[in-house]
Formats: sequence, C-alpha cells, structure tokens
Amino acid sequence: VQLQAFGGGLVQAGGSLRLSCAASGGFFSSYAMGWFRQAPGKEREFVAAISWSGSSSYYTDSVKGRFTISRDNAENTVYLQMNSLQPEDTAVYYCAAVRSRPRLNLMGEVDYIYWGQGTLVTVSS
Repeated sequence: VQLQAFGGGLVQAGGSLRLSCAASGGFFSSYAMGWFRQAPGKEREFVAAISWSGSSSYYTDSVKGRFTISRDNAENTVYLQMNSLQPEDTAVYYCAAVRSRPRLNLMGEVDYIYWGQGTLVTVSS
C-alpha cells in the first residue's frame, strides 16, 4: 500500500485546512487509517484514527472538537479536517495504514505498517 498525503500549507491561527491521504496498491476499505504529526524537536504523536468502515474514530485530547477524520472508501482517501488551528498545531502530518484485525491500538504507532511521506502544516500567530 502506498500513501500520499497532501493539503498542508501556511495558515493563520484560527484558520482551517483539510489534509488528504490517497492510498493505492491495496484494498483500502480493509485498512484502518491514522494521522500522526511531528513538530520540530518533538516526538511524533498520534492525532486521529478511523476504523475501516468509518464507524469509529479516535482523537488525541488536544484536537477534539477541532479536527475531524473521515474517509471515502470509494475514493481510497482519508481526510483530516482541521479547524481553529493554533500555532501548536504546526507540524509535519503523516498518514498511516494498518490492515484491520482485532485488538489493534490505533492510537499508537507500533501497529501501523504503511506510512505516507508527510505534509507540512504551519500555523502563524
């Protein structure tokens, strides 16, 4: 499975961006998907994840109520709608995929097998 993330850019605080992650080379609807981010000088951290069907989603506390993860299995794409962006959201955002199975920890990196190349989001104050 190949993942390509795009949609990053420069935005002012309070603004919005929508990230997309296009998947190819696999049966997309069988994969759970996640978004992670890495800020300068920091460890990569979990942002959001969505189950293969889209029926379940998960968020880190700092983005709850501001970010929304969604997917379109017909388009092999997962999205991250980011609203009310703050300077602390500045990071390289990565999408990741793992074939669905029981007892996955979608909020941790370890279970994810495939990773995109990252897209930079910069939020100015």
